[in-house]
Amino acid sequence: MERAVTALSTHSFKERLCPEPARTLPAERGMRVILRTGHIMAAGILLGGHFFDVESKRLLPWLWLVIATGAMFVALELYGSGVWLVQGRGLMTLFKLVLLAMTPFFWEQRFWLLLAVLCVGSIGSHMSSRFRHYSLLHGRALAHKPRG
Repeated sequence: MERAVTALSTHSFKERLCPEPARTLPAERGMRVILRTGHIMAAGILLGGHFFDVESKRLLPWLWLVIATGAMFVALELYGSGVWLVQGRGLMTLFKLVLLAMTPFFWEQRFWLLLAVLCVGSIGSHMSSRFRHYSLLHGRALAHKPRG
């Protein structure tokens, strides 16, 4: 019983959730390139479709592809380390999700919301690593070693 409690200790849980260094997968870089390309492609088609007022039914497959590739990206980041959620890059992703969640309630403004999501994603991906890797928990940018 004591071993079971020790195995579930906070220290052990933290190490599993936020390993140092972050976990990696074989061919991770290639997976990231493929996911990013698919995500940007589908998001571009979806955004353009809303700009040109394409029937929603025709945009549904692109919406599902954006959701699937985005979810896979988040899963890949969280597999590496849960600390991603409290870093600038994870917070930008959470902000994008908030904007997306607003879309059904502000349907007439959907194009502008989707455009804002695209801008947040672009800025978040290209901002300085001192902001992208800044951790709210640690109060500083964490050392970053490219994965994959």
